[in-house]
Amino acid sequence: MIEILPRREREVFETLCRLEAGGSAQVREALSDPLSDSAVRTMLRRLETKGLVRRTSGPDGYVYSPVPQTQTVAAGALQRMIDTFFAGSAASAATALLGMGQRLTAEEASALEQAIDKAREDAEDGR
Repeated sequence: MIEILPRREREVFETLCRLEAGGSAQVREALSDPLSDSAVRTMLRRLETKGLVRRTSGPDGYVYSPVPQTQTVAAGALQRMIDTFFAGSAASAATALLGMGQRLTAEEASALEQAIDKAREDAEDGR
């Protein structure tokens, strides 16, 4: 669903997902290219109307939170990045991420090895 959102609405939604919850001012401050407070409130209302955002009353006004699971949104955003910058190749994207120089923890390396083993098994099974 978020793939069809206008760019700025998608940015507001993805920012809210990163925050997990927040008021319009918090969302506005977290944007890479801030909008006016009224523009952020308008976009949050639009996202609420589309069923992507939930609004509750908080001590300092409305608090917004994303309705879909953050994992689902992250998967969609990652797929868009892979399609846009890596010609649809997850392997190329993974190689680029690993080449960025950040060290993996032992748990992360183990999880990555397991994911690679599963992908290899799936490829051998023709899945």
